[in-house]
Amino acid sequence: MKILVTGGDGQLGTELCGRLRSAGHDAIAFTQHDVDFTQADRLRTAIAEQRADWVINCAAHTQVDKAEAETELAFAVNRDGARAVAEAVKIYGGRLVHISTDFIFDGAQSHPYREEDGPNPLGVYGLSKWAGEQAVVEVIPEALILRTAWVHGAHGNNFVKTMLRLAAEREELRVVDDQIGSPSWTGDIADALLALVQQDARGCFHFTNEGVASWYDFAVAIVEEARTLGFPIKAQRITPIPTSAYPTPARRPAYSVLDKQKIRAVLARPIPHWRVSLVSMLRELQK
Repeated sequence: MKILVTGGDGQLGTELCGRLRSAGHDAIAFTQHDVDFTQADRLRTAIAEQRADWVINCAAHTQVDKAEAETELAFAVNRDGARAVAEAVKIYGGRLVHISTDFIFDGAQSHPYREEDGPNPLGVYGLSKWAGEQAVVEVIPEALILRTAWVHGAHGNNFVKTMLRLAAEREELRVVDDQIGSPSWTGDIADALLALVQQDARGCFHFTNEGVASWYDFAVAIVEEARTLGFPIKAQRITPIPTSAYPTPARRPAYSVLDKQKIRAVLARPIPHWRVSLVSMLRELQK
């Protein structure tokens, strides 16, 4: 199949393109250098010209804190850009996957969020991503939407890479312990996407790795596994702190665990635990 990936140079898009090509697909990476997501007309034309069997929209304004000061840009990319992608795919009758986020929820509940649970974003990033979901479904009701959370991979910037850098520089790390979620490796997200595409899936699905952790738990695991693998680690202590001790411009959901019952039913193999996939990611970084 011919599959176009927007945001093809991002952490998920890069991983996805590699896995699609390994699976024998013609993967085309659209990057920010190929098309400006704030230019809806040009975006529609560029995508429609490709006439890909599937378009997987990984492009997004994902800088959560910067979005609070860049509201217009966040909505231009995450809502208007998403709508333009959907409109282009509709022109020639292709299929669309749109990547979304746990940030559409407020994190106020204490059990995993299901696909049908009502959204209540806490900030501009979540609001713009929810608006993007709505725009996509308005244009293509049968579009496939995949929500994920706490994404990390060998490409791009993410929490794992930040912890590795800080752990090599400092003896103590201070990490928030009252935000809960499920770390998600881009390799596993890409495999799930490929499985959904092959099954011509439609509607909304949640995907993360199995297991639950706080950012503190995740940091402890990163340092432990990295030290075992021979990464340069100076850190001797990891201290848990409350969110209130680490203020940020954007509010984060306190509980970001996504229910995966729906996607488990369509995947051919079990979803790996986040710590197992963390080791896979670290080994990929070593290469």
